Amino acid sequence: MLIYLILALVVIVLDQLVKYQIVAHLALGESVTVIPHVLSFTYLQNTGAAWSLFEGKQTFFTIITIIAVVVVSYLLYRNRHGHWLFSLGLALILAGAIGNFIDRIRLGFVVDMFQTEFISFPIFNVADMALSIGVILIFIYTILEDRLKGTHYAK
Repeated sequence: MLIYLILALVVIVLDQLVKYQIVAHLALGESVTVIPHVLSFTYLQNTGAAWSLFEGKQTFFTIITIIAVVVVSYLLYRNRHGHWLFSLGLALILAGAIGNFIDRIRLGFVVDMFQTEFISFPIFNVADMALSIGVILIFIYTILEDRLKGTHYAK
């Protein structure tokens, strides 16, 4: 279980470092091309959830995040001898939730920066990627759970 908590901490630190660099070097709304027609850094402040849903509902997000962190932490502890895929998914969800929670508490909004140029997709951050990948891993684990039962070393 310790390895998953360390991974979560690394993702949280990476998320906060990237956000710090964006805020320090870009003006709000400014965009810098990283890979032409593929990826740009665009500094946005999001007071909502994904796609700016529930904009300005900070108390709601605080309560939901605290509940999510408690539940995911409990599941991670409970699965400490379970399959690595499930634990990895939980660790990424935990990191993503905490990364965005730090912004909401400290700044009153979430810093977003990654803008895809090749598809129309909302601007996102490292924490959002961790949350999305974590959910996908848990989904995959759930679908393949019966096949994976015999392969859960996870220490």
